[in-house]
Amino acid sequence: MPLPARRRAPVPTPARSEITEQTSLGATYVRALMRSQLRTALAALAALVLLVGGLPLLFALPHTSSGTAPAPLVWAVLGVAVHPVMWLTARWYVRRAERNERDFTTLVTDPADRNEGRP
Repeated sequence: MPLPARRRAPVPTPARSEITEQTSLGATYVRALMRSQLRTALAALAALVLLVGGLPLLFALPHTSSGTAPAPLVWAVLGVAVHPVMWLTARWYVRRAERNERDFTTLVTDPADRNEGRP
């Protein structure tokens, strides 16, 4: 009969203990995560501002002899075309933010703890 595997006591990694003890190095780790999340958010916001915010300028350009865009085109763009752009931007943002957090977790996790749950 095999003996049950012994679990070793978790040893805090230097990065995790630095964060827990709120040292200047730990604060640097957390600031780096916050900076990467902020960059991701600003990139998503900039994409939305350029793509969706530029629509009034597009609609102001003379498209017909009357000088305005036809109403069905405006409603089609605003009602249909904008939503996939916003959805794709939101999806990109969430995936990127989760990747930033996963990278941060990998940085502060002990390599032995990462392989513990795998067979």
